[in-house]
Amino acid sequence: MLKGKLNPQLCGIDEAGRGALAGPLAVAACVLKREISGLNDSKKLTAKRREELFKEIAGSSEFLIAYFSNEQIDRLGLSECLRRALRLFKAHFADCELLYDGNVNYGTGVKTMVGADGKVAQVSAASILAKVSRDALMRAWDGVYEGYGFAAHKGYGTKAHLSAIATRGYCDIHRKSFAIKARQNSLFD
Repeated sequence: MLKGKLNPQLCGIDEAGRGALAGPLAVAACVLKREISGLNDSKKLTAKRREELFKEIAGSSEFLIAYFSNEQIDRLGLSECLRRALRLFKAHFADCELLYDGNVNYGTGVKTMVGADGKVAQVSAASILAKVSRDALMRAWDGVYEGYGFAAHKGYGTKAHLSAIATRGYCDIHRKSFAIKARQNSLFD
């Protein structure tokens, strides 16, 4: 579990949807105004617990979530989208120290820490904000693009999603620049 005193001048940053084949990339930045019990890496929490914590975080923090559409990801690349988000957060949270989960800051000067989403409350909160907000968008897209199962897999490359792509082809929210290894020709064909 998370340890240490709450630092009101620390802004945690994390993203959701980085490796998805469809939908947006959501990048969240969060400055907590008070301690929140039960924070952790969003992937280690149940969907129900993430939803509960999302409400608590939203009411107890200053936060910003940047979304990059599948078209922006295809045009700019993930690295440039993340660079733009980090620059945005640096400007918006200019009075704070920023900490991004990972080991690359994309030339922005933002501090990084591998595993920060499970170690630092503000980064855990950002992880939850990004995941819950992106998941809600993917559930909404499920009603628009029926048959792809976005509500279940959230655009990630599951067997069911790959099967839907093989049957239906890409839809408007798929990232066309992402190569699906299962669909690529083998070198030995």
